[in-house]
Amino acid sequence: MTPRVFLITGTSTGFGSEFVKVILDQGDYIVATARDSSKLSFNGANSTNSLFVDLDVTSQDSINQAFNKALAKFNRVDVVCNNAGYGLAGEFESYSDEQIRQQMEVNFFGLINVTRKAMEVMRDLKTGGLIQQVTSIGGQIGVPEFSTYCASKWAVEGFTEAVSKEVKPEWGIRFTCIEPGGFRTDWAGRSMAFGEKKTEYDHINARERMGKRHGTQAGDPVKAAKVFYELAIMQDPPLRCVVGTDAYSAINSKLDKYSEKVKQFEKLSNSTNVDGYKPPS
Repeated sequence: MTPRVFLITGTSTGFGSEFVKVILDQGDYIVATARDSSKLSFNGANSTNSLFVDLDVTSQDSINQAFNKALAKFNRVDVVCNNAGYGLAGEFESYSDEQIRQQMEVNFFGLINVTRKAMEVMRDLKTGGLIQQVTSIGGQIGVPEFSTYCASKWAVEGFTEAVSKEVKPEWGIRFTCIEPGGFRTDWAGRSMAFGEKKTEYDHINARERMGKRHGTQAGDPVKAAKVFYELAIMQDPPLRCVVGTDAYSAINSKLDKYSEKVKQFEKLSNSTNVDGYKPPS
């Protein structure tokens, strides 16, 4: 079987780094990207199966150059995994405008620019392919102290669901939102940004809480990477998949409560039609 070609953003640490290792172990090819790809190193990587490329998701030129280099070497890209991103923690009122915009710039706008380029390549080369968006359980559930982070991930979820309904089936372009819970990566440690603490929020201490959480999460990123790979090689991958026992429990709890509330207000929800209106057949 011809090796698949993967392009992953944010491979210097965490999920991205572990995903590269799984791909190489499985005999597939990898375009591993990072803002500084000179620091990347993976066992088993060689000039045949690997390409390390600088990619800053906030720069369209950087995105275009990374894909051009990938195509020059491998002639195709079968799976693109939008993994680059970071967390901004703290009460909403502690965030500066700059922090909020940067969070959206990386987690949302950067991701959609990579997605646009990936779709163009997969369609124009007539290869099709899969675009994986690494969102979060925070892309389905509002998490206190992560309002803007959740906003960025909810935006990705809505964007991806809509776009998945726009592509022609014959293009063969598919999408999966991967929604991890808590994993022992650098996300809650070195990679996390914080707002400037407001004295009014003496009931919240995001820095302290994340410090205690870092390294104690249930999830093993090595095992998560294997799930990412399994989703990538599926014949018919799902639009969404939660990853992690905490994420699985949380989404099911929300679905139950959500369904209950929708039904509770059924009469109000259905009270607004124009008199005599008949829905299209």
